[in-house]
Amino acid sequence: MKRSNTVQWIREPTVMAVPADEDHGGPTHHPSAPSHDEFFDLSTTVDPSYIISLIRKLLPSASNSNQGSVTENNEKEEMPKSLSKNMDVDDCGEFSDQDSGSVLIGEEAWEECGCVLWDLAASKTHAELMVENFILEVLVANLIARKSPRVTEISIGIIGNLACHEVPVKRIVSTEGLVEIIVDKLFLDDPQCLCETCRLFTVGLQSGESITWAEALQSEHILSRILWIAENTLNLQLMEKSIGLILAMLESQQKVVDALLPPIMKLGLANILIGLLSFEMSKLVSERISERYSILDLILRAIEALSVIDDHSQEICSSKELFQVVCDLVKFPDKVEVGNCCVTAAILIANMLSDVEDHASEISQDLELLAGLLDIFSFASNDLEARNAIWNVMARIMVRIRETEMSPSSVYCYVSVLASRVDLIEDELLNQQMVHSSHEQASLSSAGSTADARNTSLRKIISILNQWSGAAKESAENNVNAAVAVDETDVKRLLDCCHRFSK
Repeated sequence: MKRSNTVQWIREPTVMAVPADEDHGGPTHHPSAPSHDEFFDLSTTVDPSYIISLIRKLLPSASNSNQGSVTENNEKEEMPKSLSKNMDVDDCGEFSDQDSGSVLIGEEAWEECGCVLWDLAASKTHAELMVENFILEVLVANLIARKSPRVTEISIGIIGNLACHEVPVKRIVSTEGLVEIIVDKLFLDDPQCLCETCRLFTVGLQSGESITWAEALQSEHILSRILWIAENTLNLQLMEKSIGLILAMLESQQKVVDALLPPIMKLGLANILIGLLSFEMSKLVSERISERYSILDLILRAIEALSVIDDHSQEICSSKELFQVVCDLVKFPDKVEVGNCCVTAAILIANMLSDVEDHASEISQDLELLAGLLDIFSFASNDLEARNAIWNVMARIMVRIRETEMSPSSVYCYVSVLASRVDLIEDELLNQQMVHSSHEQASLSSAGSTADARNTSLRKIISILNQWSGAAKESAENNVNAAVAVDETDVKRLLDCCHRFSK
């Protein structure tokens, strides 16, 4: 729920497409489901009978089934009877390959077939064919009978791809005991199994069956396990998947948020996210490991989502540690690889300022932050809400500047920052003009507030540039190195630009 009494800045959540698993340290043969733009017309290249034969080859053998799990009553869980009836299982419980006459029960053969099905499950057509041919029942049997982490990983990975499609995900949640079995896998120690389990729940929470998945997660015991994984794992892929799951909880439909947010906040979600952000920021400054950039982005998006939820935003927005970290990220000099993260940080600053006015006084003289905000415009060219948020933050900084009371050298510093970014400012104002002339701007409730913030900023820039003229300019230029003197052409361009676009 968004606040009604103040302007809050938040972008629409990104709905996960059919995922392509990214392995940062798992087995080199770990399969990847093709992304949407890599799809080919599988329906014309893969014979349905081939898919069915692969499903049959995944059936656990009698020897594996005898190692199955035991219920609370010490009764062994049997392979679903529907499998024996429909999948040509012999009396011993083994599948006889009708093509070759051999029995495929070895893990290597199982893994090979499973990996092919994992990839094929990314296709809607083949996913629906699979569920119609008992793949879910087969996978349930394997999750019960086989204890191999690799088999578990592949089984859950297949289900994760199936869950990306409307009809299969309905079959998943209606398959007796399957969701409960998957929940249990959150308590495994194998990182790759945990990655696929988190990914599956993430996809489930983004599906039309999100309430069922949320109900499976809502106990404090399960939520605390997810938080523990996110906070303690050293596996970068698992960290990304677990934080992605937390983000999915926050970006799902309102009923899911209402069910999961109170208990997970009670368990310390806000402090955990802030702690993770501080850690990732320290890593960014000291090591700059590219594999960590996506983790930083997910943490910021999760905090952004929390910052606009009633009854919980105050805990986020009042955090001085968080405010310092996001300001440091905006000031980060090499933004190219973390541009999206810097955009989210700017939105967070805007949200925090709207809740806690005192934060503004802390940044009113921060030239480095002002420069960083202006630099972010180039990374937010397609994100109107983010650009509006940047103008909002700039206005709160600008109104506190007392240029007439400044020393000439201080005025010079402001002029230097602003004039050197004249191209960024002009491009942004042209973009705003184009949006303003379209129906898009009229549909935004924050349009009036944004225009006010932009005009406030432009008028203050004009005032600073005018203060720079005359005695202040002459005095400052006598005290600075000629090599860093302000370009007068840029000053004139910026002044003309601000006059042209201010109201």
